Amino acid sequence: MLCAAVKKLKLSTGIKALHELGARTIGLYSLYQLGLRTGFYRLLTPANQPFQAAVDQSRNEPDLPNYVFKEPIFHLPDKAEVKRLIGESGLAAALAEADEVVVGQVRLFGSEPVPLQLELPAPLQHWSVYERKHGMQSVGDVKFVWEGGRFGWAYTLGRAYLLSGDERYTRAFWDYAIKFLEANPPNLGLHWFSAQEVALRLIALAFGLHVFRNSPSTTGGRSTRLMRAIAEHAARIPPTLVYARSLNNNHLISEAVGLLTAATLLPEHPPSRKWESLGWSWFIRGLREQIDEDGAYTQNSTNYHRLVLQLALWMNLLIRGKGRTLPQDITPKLAQSTRWLLSLVDVSTGKVPNLGSNDGAYLFPLTACPFDDFRPVLQAAGMVFLGERPFPPGPWDEMAQWFQAGGASESGRIFPAKEQPPAYASPHILRGKESLAYVRVAKFFSRPGHADLLHLDLWWRGLNVAHDAGTYLYNTPPPWDNSLSKTDVHNTLTVNGCDQMTRAGRFLWLDWAKVWVISYEKCGPEDCKGVHKDRVVACHDGFQRLGVLHQRTVTCQGDRWIVEDSIIEDKARQARVQAQISVRLHWLLLDWPWEIDEESDRGVIVLNLLSPHGWMSLRMATRPGEGGSLHPADIQLTRAGERLYGTGEVRPTWGWASPTYGVKIPALSFSVSVTGHTPLALVSEFDFP
Repeated sequence: MLCAAVKKLKLSTGIKALHELGARTIGLYSLYQLGLRTGFYRLLTPANQPFQAAVDQSRNEPDLPNYVFKEPIFHLPDKAEVKRLIGESGLAAALAEADEVVVGQVRLFGSEPVPLQLELPAPLQHWSVYERKHGMQSVGDVKFVWEGGRFGWAYTLGRAYLLSGDERYTRAFWDYAIKFLEANPPNLGLHWFSAQEVALRLIALAFGLHVFRNSPSTTGGRSTRLMRAIAEHAARIPPTLVYARSLNNNHLISEAVGLLTAATLLPEHPPSRKWESLGWSWFIRGLREQIDEDGAYTQNSTNYHRLVLQLALWMNLLIRGKGRTLPQDITPKLAQSTRWLLSLVDVSTGKVPNLGSNDGAYLFPLTACPFDDFRPVLQAAGMVFLGERPFPPGPWDEMAQWFQAGGASESGRIFPAKEQPPAYASPHILRGKESLAYVRVAKFFSRPGHADLLHLDLWWRGLNVAHDAGTYLYNTPPPWDNSLSKTDVHNTLTVNGCDQMTRAGRFLWLDWAKVWVISYEKCGPEDCKGVHKDRVVACHDGFQRLGVLHQRTVTCQGDRWIVEDSIIEDKARQARVQAQISVRLHWLLLDWPWEIDEESDRGVIVLNLLSPHGWMSLRMATRPGEGGSLHPADIQLTRAGERLYGTGEVRPTWGWASPTYGVKIPALSFSVSVTGHTPLALVSEFDFP
């Protein structure tokens, strides 16, 4: 009986996946699985024996192909200009981080230093064995293994070498690179498991080859060895490109850019033409399919949005050296994508809402700015794809120097300190005097990353007061198996404890919800009696299976924010909802000192928070709609998985926020729960001093 139920469930899930993901996606993924199970990929990507690298220029290695590094594929920025941009403090920070790498410490995902691990426990198996989940038990979360193998530390060392000329950084690069290549032969071990990881490492190897090319430590044998490694990495990508095509996300863009990088660096290598053709065609097709008309990226993630813009900047650098340009329809797409991300930036900090999957991906950390500052990428992207500088001159200009993003008008549109220009406006962004809010109105044309529709991110004076929890971890047992993607940790509401969509796996949501904007109003002080006023009304059908819709109205009056959440019947359903429903409205807030005041006579709950600028308040009230009814509200304040106030169940994932992958910090999880008949409403009011 149980087995029959499980089979029925799997069949139902499969039918939904086929319907929502599409026959093309399912077909491509099935081909990939067929290649794994038949051993076809093992034949296409044979495992090589460890290669003892030439570490002395005078040493002759007759078995090496004649890979010659003739012309650089990009030029290094001017050292004096970079120093001027970052200043003495930026220079000191750059050298200090590189010194950490020299002694074997790296900052994975922009967090605290940890030992650099480049060797894996023996014996290494063919990558396809790991893909089928065998031999994975001893590695824990594979993301921590892969991150060191992406060679992100090579950019840190290269940047420091450019600025200082200190040979310690070159020697460290070569020591680590050769150690990695000897310990991880082609197609053996976890570092060859993902073609995307292979592609990102290939790009880092190409960067290292260029930035260290004039160093005395860069011998002929070492350069040749690295060129061979780049060819070996490129050869790993095409056989499983079908998997990246099935995902149709950053994997496909990364692998395409990796192939074109290898082809540009090795033009005389026999497979080079094939790599160039594959890389160029899938890069262009990927951008055409993955960037929406409004500039939103398919993965609905600010972190991955930044990653794809960086890959596009690198690709632009490669093709410019070959005298090519992007197709006429691609540059406008990248321009609109740049504008979309610009609309979310807090100009005083460079931070953006922590939306969607955030596994800490930052491909080119060529900047003195913090890991979560998006201004370096957006300044470079603005100069290349918009022809203007979105921000005033500052240390965030360094990345543009590396990507040779010159030519933008110095007198172009400058990003004002407190107000964004209309070109970067969006109906999902509302602005107060010193505050702004982002309302999560996403159109899914690929797999959703989070069930977070109508989530509200609220910023005030550079502080992300009501924020997104982020991601934390993917590959661990419950409760931290990508569980921060669920609805109950976002700044929105749940009905009867349900997510907005059906979670069918760690990375798979089905029954995709639809959201639409009902109205959007902007009213300047001259039209609204001296008060700036914005309002957006939006609705989603994620609870349609329960017979109800969630409608959210967000109103900004100066720096006073009113959020009204209404649960209404879905008029498309024939029968009226008879049963009572339970609604939980949740806010994830910064971890500040707090006080709660329950104004029982008025049915109002007030949470006061002591910010760095004084006390702010969040007032919450419940009310039935016409003909509806409510039971008394239950309130709960949770921090780091422990209840501080109120009653009811506490889940271990509540009261946490993850600023980057593998890091979680305490936050205040404040919720109000009510039970009643539709229609009903909950009203939240944020007041700032």
